[in-house]
Amino acid sequence: MTTTVPLIYSFHEFSGVADAVADHVIAAQNSTLYEDVNKKTPTLQNNNTNEINNQNNDDIIQNNNNNNNIDKDINSSSSTNISRIQSKSSNTSHQEQQQQSSSSSSNIKKAAKMAMKKERDLANKRFKIAISGGSLISVLNEGLLPRSDEIEWSRWDVYFADERLVPFDSPDSNYGLAKRNLFDLIPEEKGKPKIYHIDETLINDPQECADSYEKSLIKGFAAKDSVKIPMFDLLLLGCAPDGHIASLFPNQSTLRENHAWVVPVENAPSGPSQRITLTIPVISHSHRVTFVVEGSTKAPVVKTIMERPEKGLPSSIVNEGAAGRVIWFVDDAALYDVDVKKREYKFLVEKKQ
Repeated sequence: MTTTVPLIYSFHEFSGVADAVADHVIAAQNSTLYEDVNKKTPTLQNNNTNEINNQNNDDIIQNNNNNNNIDKDINSSSSTNISRIQSKSSNTSHQEQQQQSSSSSSNIKKAAKMAMKKERDLANKRFKIAISGGSLISVLNEGLLPRSDEIEWSRWDVYFADERLVPFDSPDSNYGLAKRNLFDLIPEEKGKPKIYHIDETLINDPQECADSYEKSLIKGFAAKDSVKIPMFDLLLLGCAPDGHIASLFPNQSTLRENHAWVVPVENAPSGPSQRITLTIPVISHSHRVTFVVEGSTKAPVVKTIMERPEKGLPSSIVNEGAAGRVIWFVDDAALYDVDVKKREYKFLVEKKQ
C-alpha cells in the first residue's frame, strides 16, 4: 500500500459524481476568490475608532504618570520651583501628545492603504483551473451548468492539462469538446471564462505548439511575479485504463521531465499520436488535484495505482508528489477489489434554490 493514499470518495453509481464534483469545484472557486471573507478584519472606521481609543487611553495613563511625578517634585522642592516644574510638565505633556497624535494619524493612514489594497487584491483575484477532456467534460456539463448562479464564470481562467494536436472541430480536440459541451452553454448573462487553448495553426509541430502553450502559462502565472512553476487552484483529471493521465503515458520519458512546464508527445500509444501535456511537476504543484474515474474497466489500474505505487504509474507519482492535496471521485465499479478507505462525500456548498 502507498503511504500517501489520497482522499477517495466513492459512489454506488456514477450519477452521483457530477453533483459532488460540481460542489467540489464551486468550493474551490469560493476558497480562491473569497478566502479572506470569513477572516475579514473590522472595517476601517472601526479600526480607526479602536486605534484612537487605545491612543487616548495611553494619553490618560501617561498624563497620570506625569502628574504623579510632578507631585513628588513639589513635595521635595521649595515653593519657588513650583511654577518651573508645572511649566516643564506642561511642555513635556504637550510634546508627547503631539508625537502620539502624529503617530496615530500615520497608523490610520497605513491601515487605510492596507484595507484598500486588500479590497483591490480580492476584486482582482482569478480562479485558475486546468481540465482534461474525455468523459470529464460530460461530468462538468451535468454538474456545473445547473449551478451557474453559484459560479463566477467571468473570473475563471481555464487551461487544459493536455491537448491532442487536431483541429478544434475534431471530436478528439479537448478544447473543441469543452467548448461545445460546456463553455458555449453558459448563460450569456453569467459572463464567460477566459480560456487558454493551444494555437490551432501549430498542430503540425508538437514542439513549437508545446513552447507556445508554455508561454501562455508564463503570461498567466508569471506576468507580475517571478514564479518557478505555476500553481493552479484546481486541476481536474481522468485516468485511462492503461494508466495515462493528461497525455502522460506509463514508461514514457515525459514522466521524468523536471524543468519544462509543457512538453510535446509524439507517437502516443493510443488515440491521436501527437499531443502536448502539462508535466508531472506542474500537475503535482497544483493547490488541489482531483481525479474523476468511473467504470469497471478502470478497476485493475486503480488497484495498481493505490496498492502498487512502486510500479510508477503517472497517477501514483502524482499521489506521492501532491500528497495531502489529492482527491479521487470514483464509483464503486472502479474500486472493485481495491484495498483503500472509501469515504462518503459531504457537500461543502449549499445549493441555491
